[in-house]
Amino acid sequence: MTPFVSEIVGTFLLMLLGCGVNANVSLQKTYGNGSGWMVITTGWAFAVYTGVVVAGPYSGAHLYPAVTIGLAAAGEFPWESTPNYIFAQFIGAMLGAFIVWFINKDHFDATLDGDTKRGVFCNAPAIPNTLLNLTTEIVGTFVLVFAVLYFTDAVLSTDNAIIGLGSLGALPVSLIVWGIGLSLGGTTGYAINPARDMGPRIIHALVPIKNKGSNGWGYSWIPVVGPIIGGVLAAGIAMALQ
Repeated sequence: MTPFVSEIVGTFLLMLLGCGVNANVSLQKTYGNGSGWMVITTGWAFAVYTGVVVAGPYSGAHLYPAVTIGLAAAGEFPWESTPNYIFAQFIGAMLGAFIVWFINKDHFDATLDGDTKRGVFCNAPAIPNTLLNLTTEIVGTFVLVFAVLYFTDAVLSTDNAIIGLGSLGALPVSLIVWGIGLSLGGTTGYAINPARDMGPRIIHALVPIKNKGSNGWGYSWIPVVGPIIGGVLAAGIAMALQ
C-alpha cells in the first residue's frame, strides 16, 4: 500500500469500528443498546488499534489530521505531505461512517430521537459552552499528540519486513485514546480528530435518515479547530522540552 491508500484504509477501519460502537450502544433494538460509556470508549480504543495495525508500517498510521499537523509542526513529518494525508483521512472517515449507516439502517429507522442518530456520526457537547468545549478538545488532543511524539511505530525494512514491535506497536496509541475517553471524553465526546467528526457529519447530512434532526453545524467547528490547536501546542511544548 502507498501511504495515501494506507491512511484511507486505516481511517476507514477506525471509523467503521468507532462509529459502529456508537451505533451499537445508542440505536434502538441492537444487542448493545444502552451498554454505556465504558463500551464506547473501549470500542474506540480497539478501533484505533485496528487502524494503526494495518496502516502503521506503511504511513505511520496518523489517521488523525491533528496528529499529522502536530507531527509536521514538530518537524517529524514533511509539511508538503500533510494535504495528501488529511485528504486520505477524510475519505476513510466518510467511507467508514457510510458503511455504519448502511448496515444499521433498520436500527436508525427504529430510533426516534434525532440527536441520538446524529451522535452515531459526530460529537455534541453534554453541556454547551463554547469556551469550555473548545478547551476540552484542545486538552484531549494535546495529550494524544504529546504522547505520540514520545514513541515510535513499527516500520518496514528495506526488504519489506516489519521491524520494531510489529502489531504490538499499535497498542500504546490505542491505550492513550482509551485513557482520554475515560478521563476527558465525558464533556464533548472527545473528537480529538477533525476527520473523525467532520467526515461522518457530512455523511449524516447526505444519507437518507428518517427524522434525522439537525446536523449540528453550529458546533462543528469546535472538533476541527480544537484538535488542530491542541496538536500544534503539543508539538511546540515537546520541542521546547527537548
